[in-house]
Amino acid sequence: MLEISNNVSLADWEIELSAILSMGNGGQRVNKVATAIHLRFDINRSSLPAVYKERLLASKDSRISKDGVIIIKAQSFRTQEMNKEDAFKRLKELVTGAMIVQKKRRPTKPTKGSVQRRLTTKANKKTVKQTRQKVKF
Repeated sequence: MLEISNNVSLADWEIELSAILSMGNGGQRVNKVATAIHLRFDINRSSLPAVYKERLLASKDSRISKDGVIIIKAQSFRTQEMNKEDAFKRLKELVTGAMIVQKKRRPTKPTKGSVQRRLTTKANKKTVKQTRQKVKF
């Protein structure tokens, strides 16, 4: 059972785990031991509240497929248990991150003083460039 918050948790049957061979560098046992974890979590079949489901399905995360399945591959560590913990942690971060509401950005305008300073420096550069003497051959 994975605790998301005080009142939201995911049951074990909702999360599908499978052990796969890790990719990348390794030693003598690299092709013999399946230490990487492939986690699959179906959002539509889960017991998450409707608000969580809507936000997760609307997010643009690349780990969420078009069918509404979260796919996480954990292979950072050398042991299967640590990779499993890492996959659970990343799933929890993904679900809790979907519930954070981003503050709406309000566009700002430059102050009158900063606009005036910019225009005066432009005018000064213009006069400096115009007063330069051109070299005649």
